[in-house]
Amino acid sequence: MADFTKTTESNSAYEGLENMSIKDLLFNINKEDQTVAYSIEKVLPNIQKLVESILPNFTGNGRLFYIGAGTSGRLGIVDASECPPTFGVDHGKVIGLIAGGDSAIRKAVEFAEDDDRQAWKDLLEHKPTESDAVIGIAASGTTPYVIGGLREAQKHGLVTGCITCNQGSPITQACEFPVAAVVGPEFVTGSTRMKAGTAQKLILNMISTSLMIAIGKIKGNKMVDMQLSNHKLVGRGTQMVMEATGLTQDQAETLLLDCGSVRSAIEKHQSQSQ
Repeated sequence: MADFTKTTESNSAYEGLENMSIKDLLFNINKEDQTVAYSIEKVLPNIQKLVESILPNFTGNGRLFYIGAGTSGRLGIVDASECPPTFGVDHGKVIGLIAGGDSAIRKAVEFAEDDDRQAWKDLLEHKPTESDAVIGIAASGTTPYVIGGLREAQKHGLVTGCITCNQGSPITQACEFPVAAVVGPEFVTGSTRMKAGTAQKLILNMISTSLMIAIGKIKGNKMVDMQLSNHKLVGRGTQMVMEATGLTQDQAETLLLDCGSVRSAIEKHQSQSQ
């Protein structure tokens, strides 16, 4: 493989950070963060290809797996864990796996990311099939855990993609649909929890949200299948039912709680009104 420039490890454009005022630190971090969305804009066609490759099977029984280490792994787990309450899908529809296992979510597990065979072992616990897709997340693009997992997944016929922040990195050669959002040097040299992490989070939001909309989990612009897991969400759902049906707040809340979801409540009211 040809050499590539690991821009995520390049020196920061800023010197003497310890001598900056809090005002200047915040201003400069924000200045750098503003560039992230523009970096993602450049790779929108690649994100589109990845989402469109996942969608046909995802509409049916296909699942989406995220694999990553450290910050990248945690971001995948966050995105996966937010799909059931937001969109009402099963917890097994989008699954996040992190090098070192669940204990690595809170505390780094030394050298866990260096095993290029472990990710596939972790995936095998979920009995992957050719209907599933795997997205490897690695800011550096060189994480053995992620690269090894993607290569094995590809060998077994799964759709494979990646999210990285280094163009031409090894991970882009280990999958079918690479996404490389090059955000440049970090404010703190090598601290990829900053711009690179932000880019990965934004792209994950785009992938999961667009997939969920495409399979019908949003109506209009509303989360009609969200889980009613707290008073705030019951209140939000009640308001949605009120807007769609013209019912009073008490009537809408009663109907919502009886039906269990905004979608079911609206459909029940519509059927009774016919």
